[in-house]
Amino acid sequence: MLHGMSADAPRPRLMPVAVVLFALGMLAVLAVFVLFATGERNLPVWLSGAAGLLTPLGFGIGLYVLVREALAR
Repeated sequence: MLHGMSADAPRPRLMPVAVVLFALGMLAVLAVFVLFATGERNLPVWLSGAAGLLTPLGFGIGLYVLVREALAR
């Protein structure tokens, strides 16, 4: 157990959402890189959009949760 945290401390509900969004965005970025490396030039718009939006959205939500949790202490 971490110092200063009780077993019944509430866990932020948004953090798993942030992690999933960030991971999906990073998978989309990886897919874009792999497709470009294999010579594909006409990528679907949804893939580029996912790469450009999901990663920073997940990062931003995660940062928001961490700051909110730090300020609550």
